[in-house]
This record gives sequence, structure tokens and C-alpha cells, in this order.
Amino acid sequence: MKKLFIAGHRGMVGTALIREAEKLGGFQIVTATRDQLDLCDQSAVFHFLATEKPDIVIIAAAKVGGIYANSTYPADFIYENLTIAANLVEGCRRAEVPRVLFLGSSCIYPKMAPQPMPEDCLLSSPLETSNEAYAIAKIAGLKLCQHYRAQHNLMYHSAMPTNLYGPGDNYHPENSHVIPALIRRFHEAAVSGAATVTIWGTGTPRREFLHVDDLATACFHLLSLDSPPDWVNVGIGDDVTIFELATLVAKTTGFTGQILTDPTKPDGTPRKLLDISKIQSTGWTPKVSFEAGLAAAYQDFLTSLSSGNTRL
Repeated sequence: MKKLFIAGHRGMVGTALIREAEKLGGFQIVTATRDQLDLCDQSAVFHFLATEKPDIVIIAAAKVGGIYANSTYPADFIYENLTIAANLVEGCRRAEVPRVLFLGSSCIYPKMAPQPMPEDCLLSSPLETSNEAYAIAKIAGLKLCQHYRAQHNLMYHSAMPTNLYGPGDNYHPENSHVIPALIRRFHEAAVSGAATVTIWGTGTPRREFLHVDDLATACFHLLSLDSPPDWVNVGIGDDVTIFELATLVAKTTGFTGQILTDPTKPDGTPRKLLDISKIQSTGWTPKVSFEAGLAAAYQDFLTSLSSGNTRL
């Protein structure tokens, strides 16, 4: 049985990883809450890893948010995410952890990257400014793993998922990602009988969305490989416009009013579609359809709402 430490186990990704690990079996899962372990505290992280001595560490911990949060708190995003990555990767080296999987984001790629975005377009041109701070921190984490693997002969590697959604998401009206934010807004509009809902931007940017359970299967697939790529994209290979997404969420939540756009708000990157041919060549493919995934995400929101826990 392998000892597995999941950093960030309470988040949407972390809980999906725990579900998948329990489903697969063969893992002794180690977790630590923020009160038990501050991942920005270097000495505490080093001590924890030296004491626990896990066989595998998955770095799913991060400070995350949507366009509003990234634009408003860039210093917080770059500092916390850089610190988490540096503390955990170096801590794992010192504790002689043989395997580390670092989770990044598709926002690491340039704003005007070729579409779909291959792994080798990294650092080829400027980033999208609205989430540059977060992206730079994630690039640093990826590069930490790449160079520790090369210099120290350690199997430290990374996965770069596209936009994620699913059970355990954060539905904060301002600091959440686009799908949970839209689910909340359209649900509230449907309940109140509102005639319209206005979405940020022009509605024309295209985005790709991956169900968090598909990411979890991809992570354990990568961990099963003897020699995975230094970093690999994880997505579904298809995308929709933000307006099309809003229409799907409206249908899912039962909102029948008019959807308006607000071009005075930022759109972000025009398109973010990942080239997933590399991970597909290793034998992994996504399974959850977008319609089924959205329906399940809405049910998760309703469950959270009824229990008084909407992760605000």
C-alpha cells in the first residue's frame, strides 16, 4: 500500500482525488487541514513531509479564483502559489519523496497561443494580463518539477488541466470561476422570476471545461506511467463560447428569461483550447459529457444550498 499525501484535499480537486484514490484502492491517504499545516510555512511543510514520508505527493493546493479575483488580488495569487509550490517541491526532495505530481492550469500558456494549445507553446509569447500573477506561479511550479527531475533524478512531473467544474466547487458571486458563478446567478434568477441575466464581457470568448472527476482519473493514470511527460495537458479537446455556456446553464437551472452581455467587463483570453493529443497517446481519455456534468454540478449546488453550505 502506497502512502499518498494530497495537498489541498478539501478543495474541489482534492476531494475528487480522494474519491478516485478510494475507488482504486491501494493507497493510505494522508491529509492535513490548513489549521494543521500552513503550506506557506516552510519549516512546517518540511517537518510534516519528513515525519510522514509519503510515497506520492499530489500538489492540488492553490489559491484560485476567476477573472475578478485574479485582477483584484494579483499579489496574493503570485505569492501564495509560488510559496506553496516551492515549499512542497523542495520539502519532498528533502524527505526523499519518490513521486510528485504538480497540478497547474491552462492559463500558463500565452494569450495568443496557437489553438489548440500544445505543451511546447509555453513561454513563447506574453500571457493574458488578467491572470498573469497566477499563471507565473504555476509556470514556476511546473519548472520546479521539471528541473528537480533533471538535476536530482526524481519523478516529479505536472498536469495542466483546463477550466474545471464539478462537485465541491466554490459558488461565491464574485470570486468563483465561470461555471459555478453562472449556476448561482441563473438559479437565483430562476427562483426570483427575473426577466434577464447579464453576463460579463461580450460572450464571444471560447472556453474548454473538464469535469473534476475526469481530472482525477487523469492524475492517477499519469502516476501509473513509468516515464510520464514533464508536463501534460488535461482537457476534453472541445470548447464553447461563454454565451453558449450561459445558455446551457440557463437551461440546466430552469431560467427562461433573456441573457444579456456587458461588453464593458473584461473578456480575458479570446480562446483557451488545449491540445490533449499527448495524454491521449498514453491511453487516457475523458468520460464525463458536458451536459451530464453540468446537471450534476447544479445538483451539487442545490445540495449545498439546502444544507446551508454554498461555499461562499
